[in-house]
Amino acid sequence: MSYKLVYTSQARKDAKKVQGSNLASKVKSLLELIEVDPFADPPPFEALVGDLKGAYSRRINIQHRLVYQVVESEKIVKILRLWTHYA
Repeated sequence: MSYKLVYTSQARKDAKKVQGSNLASKVKSLLELIEVDPFADPPPFEALVGDLKGAYSRRINIQHRLVYQVVESEKIVKILRLWTHYA
């Protein structure tokens, strides 16, 4: 069973930036991957600490990250950011 992707308002704003960049296909493939299994490896993911404890990050490119949380009990992946580096 796949996971449902939900987007924060910040992630929706970030998605508009992604659409206007050359990273759209990379982001789309990462979103498709985590929709099936948010813990699939490769590509590697990183568990975050501090303010973002409980969230995970995957590299889009050297500068940008896809940051998300997993609500396992409800099979939901909450997309927090699609742009910048943990800002």
